[in-house]
Order: sequence, then C-alpha cells, then structure tokens
Amino acid sequence: MLQSETAPDVRGSALFVYLSAIVAATSGLLFGFDIAVINGAIIFLREQFGLTEFQTEVAASSLLFGCVFGASIAGWLSDRFGRRRILIVSALLFAASALGAALPRNLTELVAARFIGGVAVGMASMLAPLYIAEVSPARIRGRLVSLNQMAIVTGILLAYFINWLLSYVGPHGWRWMFASAAVPAIAFFIALFFVPESPRWLTENGRESEALRVLTRVNGSSQALIELGQIKEAIAEETGSIRELFQPGFRRALFIAVALAVLQQITGINTVLFYGSVIFKEQVGGQTASSAIGANVVIGLINFLATIVALWVIDRVGRKPLLMLSAGILGVGQFALGAAFLLEPPPAILVLAVMVCCVAGFAVGMGPGVWVVLAEIFPTRVRGRAMSIATIALWTACVALTMTYLSLSSAITVTGAFWLYGVMCVTMFLIVWLATPETKGKTLEEIEKLWRKAG
Repeated sequence: MLQSETAPDVRGSALFVYLSAIVAATSGLLFGFDIAVINGAIIFLREQFGLTEFQTEVAASSLLFGCVFGASIAGWLSDRFGRRRILIVSALLFAASALGAALPRNLTELVAARFIGGVAVGMASMLAPLYIAEVSPARIRGRLVSLNQMAIVTGILLAYFINWLLSYVGPHGWRWMFASAAVPAIAFFIALFFVPESPRWLTENGRESEALRVLTRVNGSSQALIELGQIKEAIAEETGSIRELFQPGFRRALFIAVALAVLQQITGINTVLFYGSVIFKEQVGGQTASSAIGANVVIGLINFLATIVALWVIDRVGRKPLLMLSAGILGVGQFALGAAFLLEPPPAILVLAVMVCCVAGFAVGMGPGVWVVLAEIFPTRVRGRAMSIATIALWTACVALTMTYLSLSSAITVTGAFWLYGVMCVTMFLIVWLATPETKGKTLEEIEKLWRKAG
C-alpha cells in the first residue's frame, strides 16, 4: 500500500495550487491575445499586402485552421506524453508564431505563422482547463478552472489595448502587435518548469508515488491517499468507446453538445471580435485606423466585465436559463445591428452601442455557459471523447464563420449577414429551451440516468 512520504500532519499548500493554476491559465491569456490581435492588425495588413476580401478572410482564419488541428491532437498527445509537456510545446509554438507573424514578407508566410499559433491555441483550449481541474482540490476546483476563462477575456482585452497603442506607430505597427505576444509566451514556457505534472496523468501511467507527492502538496497528507483512491476509481470508470456515444440515449446528448458548440460560433459573435476594426473603418466609415481599433477596446472591456458576471451567476441561476437569456440578447442585438446598417451612413456610436450589447449578451451566458454544459452533459466514462468531438466541431464552425463574413456581407449585404446570425440565435434559443437539460446540481449518475431514460 502507498503511504504519504511526509508527516501525517502536513497540510496542503494553497499557494502551490494557485500558482500552478495561474501558470496553466497563462495559456488562456495567450489564447485570447492570439485570437483577438488580428482585429487591429488586419486593417494594416489589407493595406500593406493589398489583400482582397477572400485573402483577408484567409489571414483572419489561418489561426483557426490551426486551432482545429491542435484541438484534434491535444488529447492524444497529452495522454501519451503528459499535460505539462504538451503545454510546454504549446508555449514554444506561441512564441514561434508571435515572432513569425511579425516578420512575414507576404501573405503565405503570415498564414503559416498564424497556423502554428492556432495549433498552440487548440492545444491550450483543451489542456489548460483539464490540467487545472486535475491539479486542484475539489473544494476550489470550479473557481480555479474559471481562471482560464478570465485569462482568455483578459488576453482579448490586452490585445485590443496594445493594438490601439501600436496603431499610432504607423503602417508597420501591426508587426509589433504580433511580436508583443512573445513576451508572455516565453514567461509561460519558463514558468511551466516550476509546476508539477497532473496527478491524474501520473496515476494513469503507473507513477502513483509521484502522484501522491503532488496530491500531498495540494491537499495535505491526510487527504492525499483518499484523493488518489478517487482518481483510480474515476479512471476505472472511463471505459466508454466512441461507439457508445451513438447509442440511443447518448446519441441525443452528443447531438445537443455538438449543436451548442456549433451555434455558439455561427450566431456571429466572432464577426465583432475578429473584424470589429474593419467594420468600423470600412463598413461604418469615417473612422481612422486608431479610432476604429479604439472602439474595440471598449468592446473588450465589456466582454471582460460581463464574463465576471457570468462566472458569478452561472451556479446560482443555472445553465439553461442563462443560455436562453444570452441567446435572446445576442439575437436582438444581431437584428438591431443589421437594421443599423440600413442607415446611410450607419452612425458609429449606434453601431458601437449595439455591438457592446451583443458582446455583453454573449459573454454573460453563451461564452462560458456552453463550455460548462459540454463538460457536464456526459458521464465520466465518455466525457473525454465527447468533449473532443464537440471541441473540434466548435473550432470548425469558428473557421466557417470567419472565412465567410466578408464574402457573405458582399453577397447579401452587411444587414443580411447580421440578420442571418440573428436567425441562428433564435435556433440556439429553441435548442436550449426544447432539448437541453439543466445540469446544475446534478451528479454524473443522475445525468447518465437522464439520457438512458431519454433513449
């Protein structure tokens, strides 16, 4: 029998736990930064490289193609080599992408650099919350996992702010926008050498004594053996196969999970987050590059504040009502945004106000809420496989949205594009209302019974 290698009265270190979670969440900050930095840079890229609308969509979407690839391999790589090692790889890719995207001589080189960054983002989007959950004690796990979501929106806000400052540098300021991400990427890389491997991964790979040492530092020696036993029990339950996901009960759960993941993206919020500066400068008109990018700082701040509200209310209000409220607010906002572009010219202050409402509506519910439901809707033994499918579907939908916004706007007008996104919001509302169960407060066993009854 394993025994704790420390004295019986040794207590866990809260500082150790929080530092480990903060280090892992730094990948979320890089995730948010890399996603959002293109918003400001794209104006200057269009001018410097003479990009067509299709080429602009390729430039904006290249990171997202990498995200799909990174998310599809992250689970297998982390199971094979460990969570921390793959996070270290992602840190190197973040840094390489930041420097590569700052130095391109043409669109092809930029796309290649951004694709590498996307692989890092795809890995981080799966591994950071997974690592934090596996290294955290149960009593504060939810709070610590939420650090990753806060880090993402902080990265988005930071990117918008740095974009705005560097917009005054001149037409080559976009190079510094990309390069600035190398600083936190290098800090992330170094910090990862001072945090432990996931005790769950260590246990799965027969390294129980190492897992016990980590758990002792996290929970204290009196709780470490109990936690280790619970981890072994949970691992033993994870015997589900891909085929099981398509059985009658779980098939419905998989449909709901994929639908929520796809609709979170095609309701159109990333048109604001990715193309906000282009919208203000070229589709609203009358704005300088700096003022167009500055408007996005306001949007990023609202996104940050609304996410704080979401994390505070989601366990009080419940997932389902919050998702329905969010879809409703975003839907009204998208229809209003489309109507604003019927005016000639569309008033910049009106467009900004409606965009702020859209972002607030999304961030307070659909932003974090969809991820929470995806993590809760499946029982333990099939959750990892189901999450992988849903995450890949989400990033694929994100690529589709980003690759089509400018072309769609040209084909059916900006108004038509936003009204189409509004229809997707209505679809999201209906799927949550009619098909999605409330998972708040339910055990994994209760959720599994729910799907078996539905089957």
